[in-house]
Amino acid sequence: MEKDTKYSSENVAAADQVQSDDSVGEVKDHAMQRGLRPRHLQMIAIGGVIGTGLFLGTASNLQNGGPAGLFISYCIMASLLFAVMVALGEMIAEFPLAGGQFALAGRFVSPEMGFAMGWLFWYNYIVVLPAEISAAAVLVSYWTPAGQTDSTCTSAVCNNALWIGIFLIIVYAVNYAGTRVYGEMEFWFCSLKVITIVGLIILSIIISAGGGPNHEAIGFNYWDETGGFTQLNGIPGAKGRFLGFFSVLISAAFAFIGSEITAIGAAETANPRKAVPSAIKGVWIRLVLFYICSAFLIGLLVSPSDPSLDLGSTAAKSPFVIAIKNAGIPVLPSIINAVLLTSAWSAGCADLFVSSRTLYGLYTRGHAPNFIGKVRSDGLPWVAVTIGAVFALLSFMAGAKGSAGTVFGYFANMTAICGMISWSCIFFTAIRWQKGLKAQGIDRNTLAYKAPWQPYLSYYGLFMCVIVLIFGGFTAFLGTFDTSSFITTYFPIPFFVVLFFGYKFVKKSKFIDYMDMDFKTGSSAVLPSEPPKKGLFARIADNI
Repeated sequence: MEKDTKYSSENVAAADQVQSDDSVGEVKDHAMQRGLRPRHLQMIAIGGVIGTGLFLGTASNLQNGGPAGLFISYCIMASLLFAVMVALGEMIAEFPLAGGQFALAGRFVSPEMGFAMGWLFWYNYIVVLPAEISAAAVLVSYWTPAGQTDSTCTSAVCNNALWIGIFLIIVYAVNYAGTRVYGEMEFWFCSLKVITIVGLIILSIIISAGGGPNHEAIGFNYWDETGGFTQLNGIPGAKGRFLGFFSVLISAAFAFIGSEITAIGAAETANPRKAVPSAIKGVWIRLVLFYICSAFLIGLLVSPSDPSLDLGSTAAKSPFVIAIKNAGIPVLPSIINAVLLTSAWSAGCADLFVSSRTLYGLYTRGHAPNFIGKVRSDGLPWVAVTIGAVFALLSFMAGAKGSAGTVFGYFANMTAICGMISWSCIFFTAIRWQKGLKAQGIDRNTLAYKAPWQPYLSYYGLFMCVIVLIFGGFTAFLGTFDTSSFITTYFPIPFFVVLFFGYKFVKKSKFIDYMDMDFKTGSSAVLPSEPPKKGLFARIADNI
């Protein structure tokens, strides 16, 4: 698969001259520039995931599933994260196309799959951005009277809409500043997140062992208190415990969704053949470590019955903040909450970046109107960014006092299901990719990156995603039917089906035969390897 094609580090167009989804002609030229470096790509992928799903979403997950349910659910989702990252990594490292995974689906599965997946992926990030901004409003209220003792506060600082507006302005400014500025800012703020997570893990171990000011050794007290699991909605016995655990799976999915944005950023990354495999491996290792360790320690430090975990009660609902506060450590909760706040809007910046590049990728494949293809002189797809910015105004749904937590939950459900559909499509594409390579006699050892345990890992991932998709919204049927929960959980599924069959009906498209798959055009070029970094601090920064 390697070749000596001359490759431009400034213009993405050369890498995107591949056949269209209809296999007749070429995708449209575009002028986005490769402004992201390998370090940007890794940190953007990590930062796009480490956000409210970990810092806030774990609160309700601990309540519903208990410490063991939380930990097991996160382990399962971590295994899916590994599976999807390596499967996607093998394909995108070889073909760093604008549009990432949906461009790959259109090329190796069928045009209708690429079309439906692309628009659903865009919809996903249009929805997750308001979720992140809503969560940021929750975090800010930690310092306001409404989040402390005065639930009747009418001051401007208690108004969620004020803070939502401020965070949106920041998100807009970063994205309109251009790819290089965005990449650099995300790198440093994501570095802050990573350092914070490492620090929280260390601090959590110390607190659990009794090293806090109150010298209370917690150990496995909260596991003993509940037996590791909670009874969902008071349902007795093993059934209630299992349902409690299973209810956490869909919420845990929200915490992990977003790692696949590495593929979207690949089209704007210099030397993707080297950068993408490095990012793929670095991202999944760090995320699995951070999430599994965090889920385990949260279960040790906070009781599932702690009233502060209630998303609608106060703003001090991050399990990490609760644990530090309960340990009697002054000031530090405010510092941690400030870092969590930057995490929320940093993830929001990544969401707008991904949604705009996804929309632009749809344009390059002829799946979106031509006006979306307008770019600035520096390569910024400003029309696509503007459309995403308009939809981000949905964040103001959380403007009413006390509604930010509820809105966050609704958006999180939709995002998780969209993500599971996207992951299912990635796994299906990877399975067909493997079969296509085999049918054409292509040795996988010649690829830029060879994913382990294929295609079996992709079959496992596809099976687990389908299970979550089918049963993920079962809580809507417990007791009184919850219409809002049902709609927000299951709406993305028929939306995807309509997109898929609608395109198929209009275009009369068919699945691509294995022998007709194009494994040559647009393959990433081989560039000379960069010399290894010699400095101690450079090596430490890369490893962190």
